[in-house]
Amino acid sequence: MARCNINTFKGINLMNIGGYELYSIETSHFSLDGGAMFGIIPKTMWEKEAPADDQNRITMVTRSLLLVGHGRKIIVDTGNGDKWQDKFKAIYNIDTESVNLNASLAKYNFTTDDITDVFCTHMHFDHIGGNTKLVNGKLEPVFPHATYWMQKENWDLANSPSEKDQGSFMEADWSVLSENGMIHLVDGKEPFLPEINMELSYGHTTGMMLPKIQNSSNTIVYMADLIPMAAHIPLPWVMAYDIHPVLTVQEKQKFLPKAVEENWILFFEHDPVHQACTVHFDGKHYRLKESVIISE
Repeated sequence: MARCNINTFKGINLMNIGGYELYSIETSHFSLDGGAMFGIIPKTMWEKEAPADDQNRITMVTRSLLLVGHGRKIIVDTGNGDKWQDKFKAIYNIDTESVNLNASLAKYNFTTDDITDVFCTHMHFDHIGGNTKLVNGKLEPVFPHATYWMQKENWDLANSPSEKDQGSFMEADWSVLSENGMIHLVDGKEPFLPEINMELSYGHTTGMMLPKIQNSSNTIVYMADLIPMAAHIPLPWVMAYDIHPVLTVQEKQKFLPKAVEENWILFFEHDPVHQACTVHFDGKHYRLKESVIISE
């Protein structure tokens, strides 16, 4: 397992790319149906990579990426959050007791008040549920001093979803932010944060933003739900949640050869084992090359 150590914080190895210190921030454990997570892949195959419980759910995490540099503290996605009712938490086995946003930030001496920017890859509840919280029954921003960046195309979809994906969008994740003027909508691939480029993806949902940070020696891409776990690296391993699964395969066909050629680091939002990895092509399939630890 590779540790790309550039500097150290209180004995903790950190990666530094593009003028940013990178911190891996786990915000919850949760579970989703394995069949939904792997689409057409037979259970006899995917269960070797992600064992299922008695309800056919696989163990997952929500993992944010904290970028500190250029006068900013940017968090990429915010996980499930903890404002949901017990029934909702039970369905998705959401656990914010053993790991959560506040504790993970505190590990590195940060708080939610420190965050200047929230980069929302897309607006599904397991990616931006941590944007808001309930305080005495009232919604409040989790990051009171931050600008929340969202892709306009995804915003439009979230506010007028189809029958297929309406269950993935929860207005409680953004309503109070909109009321307080904290949301900035991004149009296409226009740059909006220092030294951060992005890929746009349309297979999983419309206008999903994948931030890419690079320097002369390293490139890291936050994979969101294009490749949510290392098990999803092979081309046909895509989710039934995707609105255009064939397009997801095509996007991976375009992305992965360059990731192999330039030895990019793929940061996983949902993998319970691997924070990140590099990729290789074995002549038949794309696969995990080396697991990478961003921060410990």
